[in-house]
Amino acid sequence: MSGMVVNGSLSKTAVNGSAGAKSQVAGLLVAGLTVLTLLFLTGLFEKLPDAVLAAVVIAAVIDLVDFGSLRRLWGIYTGPLGQIYRFAARVDFIAAVGAMLGVLIFDTLPGLFIGITLSLLTLLYRSSHPHISALARQPHEAGLWVDQSRNPELEHDLRINVIRVEAGLFFANADFVRARIVESLTDSTKAVVLDGETTPFIDVTGASMLVQVRNDLRRRDVDLVLAREVGQVRDVVGKAEESFRTDAIFPTVDDAYAATLNNLDQR
Repeated sequence: MSGMVVNGSLSKTAVNGSAGAKSQVAGLLVAGLTVLTLLFLTGLFEKLPDAVLAAVVIAAVIDLVDFGSLRRLWGIYTGPLGQIYRFAARVDFIAAVGAMLGVLIFDTLPGLFIGITLSLLTLLYRSSHPHISALARQPHEAGLWVDQSRNPELEHDLRINVIRVEAGLFFANADFVRARIVESLTDSTKAVVLDGETTPFIDVTGASMLVQVRNDLRRRDVDLVLAREVGQVRDVVGKAEESFRTDAIFPTVDDAYAATLNNLDQR
């Protein structure tokens, strides 16, 4: 057990910890020493400058800040992550710094609430702005489709956009996903294949969005098909939007791509 002071402040806990306290027995010892000090040693501390007490508290509190962990959290970052999530790319670092400052400025419990709130806000931002990647087929690897931005050397048919939403489809990101799908279209695009492997769930709003996107693309003479959908995605889409044809859902991206390509060649 730690030497947490009952109803005590963070600074008291820090001093207790730095002194080597391991259990609540430390509280009893401190209480006894406090009584002895008040009875017999007040003269020694009567003219002690406040700066001395402040220095003791600051030195103890500094030990509670784990700078190594903060550096590690800051280092969990790459250029692509920064381009995708921007300020929210370092979600763990943001929550850790927020909690640390909240504890130092306010107190332990408010600091924890601040850290939790920042975590929820950054996670909500990331889930409402999911990464949507354009895919290209890896040569000599059956069924392997990879992110074009990380593999720019791969060639692909400009008539077919194969894209992947790396998140669930629900009310918070439906409009964002719809806008990005429409923005991915070019004058050469004749079909869009949506890889659902990384879409673990969908709600009614997400299913309605897919139907809306399909209708929007039809007006541009562009087809929309789904591939590799998770079972529950198929169930929700089928129940919520009966107008979405089951023949527009394929078990693999290769199957969807081949069927779409064959359809375009027959036009």
